[in-house]
Amino acid sequence: MHSEIARRADFSQIRYGQCWEDTDVLLEGLDIQREHVCLSIASAGDNTLAMLSRSPQRVIAVDLSPAQLACLELRVAAYRELSHQELLELFGSVPSQRRTNLYRRCRPALTVQVRRFWDARMAEIEKGIGSTGKFERYLNLFRTRVLPLAHSARRVRRLLQGGTRKERELFYENQWNTWRWRFLFRVFFSRLVMGRIGRDPSFFRYAESNVAERILERTRHALTALNPAENPYLQWILTGHHPAALPYALRPENFDPIRTHLDRLEWRRCSVEDFLETSDAKTVDRYNFSDVFEYVSTANYEHILGQVAAGRSGARLAYWNLLADRRRPVHMAGRVRPLRRLARRLYRKDKAFFYSAFVVEEIR
Repeated sequence: MHSEIARRADFSQIRYGQCWEDTDVLLEGLDIQREHVCLSIASAGDNTLAMLSRSPQRVIAVDLSPAQLACLELRVAAYRELSHQELLELFGSVPSQRRTNLYRRCRPALTVQVRRFWDARMAEIEKGIGSTGKFERYLNLFRTRVLPLAHSARRVRRLLQGGTRKERELFYENQWNTWRWRFLFRVFFSRLVMGRIGRDPSFFRYAESNVAERILERTRHALTALNPAENPYLQWILTGHHPAALPYALRPENFDPIRTHLDRLEWRRCSVEDFLETSDAKTVDRYNFSDVFEYVSTANYEHILGQVAAGRSGARLAYWNLLADRRRPVHMAGRVRPLRRLARRLYRKDKAFFYSAFVVEEIR
């Protein structure tokens, strides 16, 4: 089966310089064990690499985009060749004046094709590889051009200090949630603007709700119910680096467990649909589908889910919804069991706050 989204979007560029799904939520939802074989959407590579920290038997990363696979391959080289501190510098989590030199140390570990890809992007490497995607450039535009029209740098720093739940709620209502903030947010995160300069217009083909209103509602949750001082995704959006919190794959305690198991990782340029038609699909125990079902029709989503359901009993899959509602249909109840209580609990603490749902399901 050919990929639906491959016919409608350009995958030659880096769309995501980092993963924008909460790894902590993903790993808790999947509950990866040592004997498991895992399939993961590669994206920028962070969540795929994080899965290695659980010591699975094998992790297979797939992606349609050679650019996204180049992001993954560079990360693999960085984990092999650099120290943890140097990895943070190359990524862009912390300031650095030596990213070119750090890349040169990783360069020999890259394939010729990927080496050429990154050699042509030295200016982007200088900014940090976590900044290289179209989506990160979109967020940078928000941070540098839009956010200052609503809030001062001092107010942003105060927000990121967090505080108690009550303190966060009072700060949000009394200082942050201004008419100017709401107006600018609704314009910048509208379907039109996000589609043109942030993602791709085709990614919204199956959107079922108002884009900006939905994200604005979830942003309030992130600034009040969750603690901004502990949220690496929010911190990057507002500052362009990680001043006080790191995503899972970049935390010091996870560096060695990931590096130790790099030999268990492989990656392929193919669609999910193509992979599920191979014999390897029958061996998979855990699936990280990211938000790929957002971009396909309901019929194609159900077809893919049916392919997964034909695999191993007890296999578990996790994925996010943004604006398209994708969950196991009733007619598949005999083959796929939704883990709703677990998914709802994890969604409430999802630090990558802009999604409308987190879904965890299990093959019967």
